Amino acid sequence: MPELRPNCECCDRDLPPGSREAMICTCECTFCAACARDVLHGTCPNCGGELRRRPVRPAALLAEGPPSTRRVLKAGGCRSA
Repeated sequence: MPELRPNCECCDRDLPPGSREAMICTCECTFCAACARDVLHGTCPNCGGELRRRPVRPAALLAEGPPSTRRVLKAGGCRSA
């Protein structure tokens, strides 16, 4: 199951498990929709992968696969490409 990281790696915005504003790449790097669109232009700065909307995990599965509490933040945020 995807890790469901709790924040945007660029701006540190909270991204709860049900957020439709969370974007991930194939490596599960996590960004908010605004940073993914306006700063990163749809490309992960860590791996170069495509950023896509993170699937919302059904509430019934959150107990079995709880979201991560580990916050990941890029030092200095993300730079506009």
